[in-house]
Amino acid sequence: MFYQSPAGDSPVDEFLDGLASRPRAKVEKFLELLEEQGPRLPRPFADAVDGPIRELRVGFGRLEIRLLYFFHGRRIIVVTHGFLKKTRAIPPEEIVSAHKAHADWIIRHGGAR
Repeated sequence: MFYQSPAGDSPVDEFLDGLASRPRAKVEKFLELLEEQGPRLPRPFADAVDGPIRELRVGFGRLEIRLLYFFHGRRIIVVTHGFLKKTRAIPPEEIVSAHKAHADWIIRHGGAR
């Protein structure tokens, strides 16, 4: 499930719309893997970032594509947004953005189920 802001915007959809077709197709395959395996999806495909925030890692040529997400209960995966990683570490503003989306999600949808 892709996070939607209170205004109805979907940062993930916007990010995916900006990708060329082949990298987008690979991202969609990795999202399917995440959906199938959930928290069991191992490194190097996924990793913990900060608190509840995790990352889905997709490499495509020189592109390092990252999607940040969190789990809501045992069955719901909420992907907050995506970005192209250009440095070794995840930029702090990307983590802050994911935490804000997580906090908003909890407010609007309740605690973990």
